[in-house]
Amino acid sequence: MNHYSKENFRPTQSIGFLINKARNILTVEMDTALKDLDISSQQMGILMSLTLGLGATPFELSKLLGIDTGLMTRMLDKLEAKELLERSRSLEDRRVVNLALTKKGEEVAAQIPEVAPDVLNAHLKNFSKTEFEELRRLLRKFLAE
Repeated sequence: MNHYSKENFRPTQSIGFLINKARNILTVEMDTALKDLDISSQQMGILMSLTLGLGATPFELSKLLGIDTGLMTRMLDKLEAKELLERSRSLEDRRVVNLALTKKGEEVAAQIPEVAPDVLNAHLKNFSKTEFEELRRLLRKFLAE
């Protein structure tokens, strides 16, 4: 079923516009909340993914987080410069780069759950539990997960 046509398409009312606007607002607020940890919201995604074992290579993290490999490399460079993670070549396949948090990276990652929920909860405060679950369900459906 097509929901948009050239007759009814209004950019500021499109799902793409609304999702992007919500993402931009969350990014600014999350970046502000994470400022004391000296990381960005995108860097937070990398640190938490490594902490939770959701990925261990730049390729895996790029795919998981929806970030192109060029941007991923630049973000990993910054995290490595901050001594939050280290890269090492796989012993089995020298083309593969493995990522691991440093002790400092683990300490920063451990503080993220003290900060991030407040930013998200501020936007979800008027949602019932059912509405919250439905929003997550619909976003997963939109992403075709």
